[in-house]
Amino acid sequence: MSDANGSSTAVAGGGIAASGSAPGYAPGRTLPLAVEIVRQFKRRRTLAMFGLLLALPWILVIAFKVGAGSSQPANSLRISDLATEGALNFAAFALSVSVGFLLVVAVALFCGDTVASEASWSSLRYLLAAPIPRDRLLRQKLIVAMGYSAAAVICLPLMALLAGTLAFGWNDVRVPGTGETIAALEVLPRFGVVVGYALVSQFVVAALAFLLSVSTDSPLGAVGGAVGLVIVSNILQAVEALGSLREFLPTFWNTAWLDALAPQPEYGGMIKGVAISVTYSAILVAFAFHRFRRKDVVS
Repeated sequence: MSDANGSSTAVAGGGIAASGSAPGYAPGRTLPLAVEIVRQFKRRRTLAMFGLLLALPWILVIAFKVGAGSSQPANSLRISDLATEGALNFAAFALSVSVGFLLVVAVALFCGDTVASEASWSSLRYLLAAPIPRDRLLRQKLIVAMGYSAAAVICLPLMALLAGTLAFGWNDVRVPGTGETIAALEVLPRFGVVVGYALVSQFVVAALAFLLSVSTDSPLGAVGGAVGLVIVSNILQAVEALGSLREFLPTFWNTAWLDALAPQPEYGGMIKGVAISVTYSAILVAFAFHRFRRKDVVS
């Protein structure tokens, strides 16, 4: 039927609107972020991963307390030997030992499991039949996955600051390598930059895990593929014959954040690391959306 203005109306009794969609259907309201956040939070892998990240600083505190009597060089200025000098030293150590693997696994888990798990449970096709537009489904899942990844990267150093303060006190920072002392309040803003950089450096892992997640029905394969990238990149990074080509590896600048804690902070390496990470991740995420738009979801 048509009204006085010639516009088409839905058939009485629940017909189809002029646009061809069901009355009341709004693509922008499908799969709200709150729903996806709760769904992912209830997953056992989410709770287990955050439990591990929050427990690690306390495990390190116990390890340092138990091993306090063991012999070590009195003039050693390694980051591990200065970890008990104060909360910020301890937090820097906790970040240094976790950023290369544990945080990689956490980010790969949150981003690699998000779509592949739906496919493995045979629920992906039903989400799309709801219907949820494919781009919106990917966008919502990527936002939530990156939110949990950011929380994972941030919660560990924050818990390390708390554990370090209670165990070793809030003291000035001693710089690894030189032994110079910097006021804690001066270093604290820089440490916030360090945590932010640690998050950005994980973008490549997140993007590759997300791409693999939309390409496979195996969550383990998506997570393992992203972790494998880091392993291969670290191996190639050790090949000095590659020369300056190593600077384009996604993990080459991962430790550049140590320069921000020096008496005279240097951010050149961190800027290069951000540029490499953002470029790679943007390409991988774009390819993930391109791949999913054309994927025949039959599982």
